[in-house]
Amino acid sequence: MDTSLLWRSALVQLVSVGLLFVILALALPKSFFEAWGWLTGPVAWMGCAAITARVLKMDLNDTLLGALLAGLPSVVAVLVGAHEVGGIVSIVLFGLWCGWGPRREVAA
Repeated sequence: MDTSLLWRSALVQLVSVGLLFVILALALPKSFFEAWGWLTGPVAWMGCAAITARVLKMDLNDTLLGALLAGLPSVVAVLVGAHEVGGIVSIVLFGLWCGWGPRREVAA
């Protein structure tokens, strides 16, 4: 387990998701998210995971797979009305995925 990568990937994902959230919340009305949140949320999550992979020089495919798997509990959380809890759990699981096993770096 690479704990440094675990924390760095969780932090980069958290910051990128947070910044995107603020930008979208300021730019778009609440009704947009009520109608299209089911699509924009997962796309934003995966886009932020791609940013995390790029910033930390991790394999994109492995990182996106981890983001997909880590995001599944968030779907359940949204369905039961605990979106914020799902986001926290997903960030933690994403960090664990990225830190697990040998370092997966992109070849330069």
